[in-house]
Amino acid sequence: MAAPKLPYDVPPEMRDFAEKSVEQAKKAFDGFMGAAQKAVETAQGSTESARANAEQSTKKAMVYAEQNIAAAFDLAQKLVRAKDPAEILQHQGEFMKAQMASFQAQMTEFGAAVQKAATSVTKGK
Repeated sequence: MAAPKLPYDVPPEMRDFAEKSVEQAKKAFDGFMGAAQKAVETAQGSTESARANAEQSTKKAMVYAEQNIAAAFDLAQKLVRAKDPAEILQHQGEFMKAQMASFQAQMTEFGAAVQKAATSVTKGK
C-alpha cells in the first residue's frame, strides 16, 4: 500500500513573504518598463528632431548650390561678352570677391544652423 498523502500547509509567514516578494518584483518591473518607455520616447523624439534638422540642412545646402551655380553662369555670360582680357580679369576678380563673401555668409549661416540642430538633438527637443 502507498503511503497516505499528508496535507502540506504553507506557513502564513512564508505566504506573506512570497506575496510581498511578488508585489515588489512587479513594482520593480513596472518601474523598469516605465523608464524603458520614456527612454524609447526620448530617443524617438531625438531621432525625429535629427531627421528634421538634416532635412533643413539639405534644403539649405541645395539653396546655396543653386546660388553658386547661378553666379557661375552669370560669370560665364559676362566672360563670353567681354571685349578684352582686362574686362575678363575685372569680371573674374568681381566674381571671386563676391563668391568669397557669399561663401563666408553661407558657412556662417550653415554653422549656426548645425549648432542649433545639435543643441536641439542633445536636449531631446
